[in-house]
Amino acid sequence: MIYFCCDDERRRIAVRNHPSINGIDFLEVSDDPQDSLQHRQRTLVVHFVKDLAADDIKIENLKLEGGERIREIIVNSVTSGLSSSPPLGANVLIVEVSERGDFSTYTLRLVADAESDKPPEGFDPILSAIDFSFKINCPTEFDCKPQRLCGPEPGRDPEINYLAKDYASFRQLMLDRLSLLVPEWRERSPADLGIALVELLAYVGDYLSYQQDAVATESYLNTARRRASVRRHARLVDYPMHDGRNARTWVHLKVTDAANGLVLSRGERATTTKLLTRVAALEGAPVIGQATGAFAKALSERPQIFELLDDIQLFESHNEIEFYTWGARECCLPKGATRAYLKGELPTLEANDVLVLVEKRGPETGRPEDADRTRRHAVRLTVVDAAIQDPLGGQFKPQPDDNPVPVTKIEWAKEDALPFALCVSGLVRNTFFEDVGVALGNIGLVDHGYTVADEAANSPDSLLEPSVAPGSVQALTRISRSPTSRCEAATMSAVAPRYRPRLKYSPITQASPYDRKKPPPATATRQLLFEDSNVLPLPGIGLREDLSQPKDSWTPRRDLLSSDPGDQVFVVEVEVDGTAYLRFGDGRSGRRPPEGTNFFATYRIGNGTAGNVGADSISHVVTSDPAFLDPTSTLILSVSNLLPATGGVDPETIEHVRQNAPSAFRRQERAVTPADYEALTIRKDVVGRCGLDVQRSAARLRWTGSWHTMFLTVDRFAGAQVDAGFEHGLRQCLERYRMAGQDLEVDAPTDVPLEIEMQVCISPGYFFEDVQQALLKVFSNRTQTDGSRGVFHPDNFTFGQAVLLSRIVAAAQAVTGVASVVVAKFQRQGIPSAEALDSGRLAMGLHEIARLDNDPNFPERGVFTLKRA
Repeated sequence: MIYFCCDDERRRIAVRNHPSINGIDFLEVSDDPQDSLQHRQRTLVVHFVKDLAADDIKIENLKLEGGERIREIIVNSVTSGLSSSPPLGANVLIVEVSERGDFSTYTLRLVADAESDKPPEGFDPILSAIDFSFKINCPTEFDCKPQRLCGPEPGRDPEINYLAKDYASFRQLMLDRLSLLVPEWRERSPADLGIALVELLAYVGDYLSYQQDAVATESYLNTARRRASVRRHARLVDYPMHDGRNARTWVHLKVTDAANGLVLSRGERATTTKLLTRVAALEGAPVIGQATGAFAKALSERPQIFELLDDIQLFESHNEIEFYTWGARECCLPKGATRAYLKGELPTLEANDVLVLVEKRGPETGRPEDADRTRRHAVRLTVVDAAIQDPLGGQFKPQPDDNPVPVTKIEWAKEDALPFALCVSGLVRNTFFEDVGVALGNIGLVDHGYTVADEAANSPDSLLEPSVAPGSVQALTRISRSPTSRCEAATMSAVAPRYRPRLKYSPITQASPYDRKKPPPATATRQLLFEDSNVLPLPGIGLREDLSQPKDSWTPRRDLLSSDPGDQVFVVEVEVDGTAYLRFGDGRSGRRPPEGTNFFATYRIGNGTAGNVGADSISHVVTSDPAFLDPTSTLILSVSNLLPATGGVDPETIEHVRQNAPSAFRRQERAVTPADYEALTIRKDVVGRCGLDVQRSAARLRWTGSWHTMFLTVDRFAGAQVDAGFEHGLRQCLERYRMAGQDLEVDAPTDVPLEIEMQVCISPGYFFEDVQQALLKVFSNRTQTDGSRGVFHPDNFTFGQAVLLSRIVAAAQAVTGVASVVVAKFQRQGIPSAEALDSGRLAMGLHEIARLDNDPNFPERGVFTLKRA
């Protein structure tokens, strides 16, 4: 089971009451101390819910999985419990295995045959597998009952932009902070006393910032006022100034059965399907026509406008899909889950579809208004298996029947793993709710922005001012004289003035490229990740000399430095007030627009943090598809963004560029010395872009016989292994920085297992076993349910970091119930020495990392022993 459920016995009772279905009840590991060591823990006594018929289970129907040190254990023989001495019953199966397992968890699974993972016919799919441990009979000081907890989420510190430098950023910073401290205060009226004080403080901050960074001329970076000047100054030191980024989010469309199979098209140019935030005058009207008075009226209220990035195929069955828990109640999907079961057969649900898992009701009250809106997460499906049935006849039935219920299994990638525990069903005052958590389909990706386009030549409402490239001006005539003879007549040539038109509307949308023709990213999470290096006003802006000739289109670029004379490209330069100007080439770097060329502009407006709207803010869809505008049939019942829009970033301020551009070029872009490699591997813009995680590295240069080789030892987060895949990825990532003629080798650090023995004195009123268990959690290598790390978590140690005895004693003394501790042994494992115990410091070498797992499966990875004082 993938769920943490509160009534595991319901499934067994249902199987027991069914006339033909059987399943595993429990399993025992025979461990007789009188047997020889070779024969102990090799006999599994499997108890079934019902009696087994002859030859129901054979060797080929059993599969043993799991193990860490000991794997691939083989089933040697299978005998009925009736043939044992003494007889154990017809519902017992005795399984002999080839060897005993280790301390980890194993799974005994019933399969139809060696080539299939499905259970044999007549066996319940849930009770056809059981987890067990070969060491269950080994002595232990703790309660063997497993803990099934969905731990609370650790709190997050508020993100504060300490680089705020002007009135708008100071004001937004204080409003953001007040929204966290006083969420009930939502007043934004300028007449409000709170807003007046915020604006007063923002004005003072802006005034002080202005006094510090006053400008005088456009000739220098430190004194420039216009964004265009600052952008060009920064470009000289290879610093790209960004103009912000628009936001993206997922929208959910609830439709009727009449919409089954219909496709809500994205549209093109001005007819692109749009989505609006809630408009009070259009309450209850989820669908609006593009060329209607309702749309014009909605625009007058200035809602935030989003546009569909791809087509959506709609199905009524995808509106809301309940989870299937195989008869169990009060279940939850644990944090990190990557698979689940959905109720019903869903043949129209396919891989690559996006679902949003949401908490529909409050788990403690059962009311929809008490649902936690932060419990929402989008996943892109990788596996959809609709050919599954529950033979017991339905979910939550106390008595089974003979009507199998179809079930759909879904899986998603690890990158989309559930970031929180999601309650699926709950019991509130004897009322059971099976739809506390649900999955919602009909999901589409939208981003912030509104497309406007020129549709006619010489229109008075042209979106480009001016829209026609100017001709030659006599006042700008260029006179060229001969460099060798003053007697030769001067050559006169007319010069056309620079064409720098202004876009009529602003702010222009800056968006990451999205190609509908390419397959979508593998995960929904990755589809909402952005790289500022890819952000351009593309495909948000385009120019054409002729609407019927796509080849005459002009495209934007960051700069024109590498453009050829014939390239039809331009640069968008945004000023402080958001006004955007276009800069074309001069005939050498980019083509100069021909005289009299009439341009037709298409661009999008809407950018920055204004698009970061909250969840459930989008309520209307604007389309030109007649199928969705038919007044006689209602197809779309509601539209909503289940998740808040994210990714919207305001344009970079001039002050930010002044602070960063002068030193940005000093960033290391080559690796020669060992220190260069060590610095590169911890830079997020280097290894983070390659999807790698490195906590720290240590490099050393060696002569290997014919050339120099740089050996790079890497310490990964969470103690992850430096395997072949990671090594290859890191080498590829660092290839552009590697010095020619120098090889690069990546290897793992040297782990130093520790051996620590601690004697603990317990305070009166506490049990030693309880305190011992708490101490073992504190000195573990795992992350606890409350988010805290154990003392020996891999991320707490790195290269050459010594282990201090004082910190170990302090951590032990902080545990409730500990009166005093005495460390009797503090050394490297297997190397008896009192030096570290006397000095209070266990030193590590340059490429050594301390490790203490205290894992009985791997005792060579460190041992931590507790004794009663």
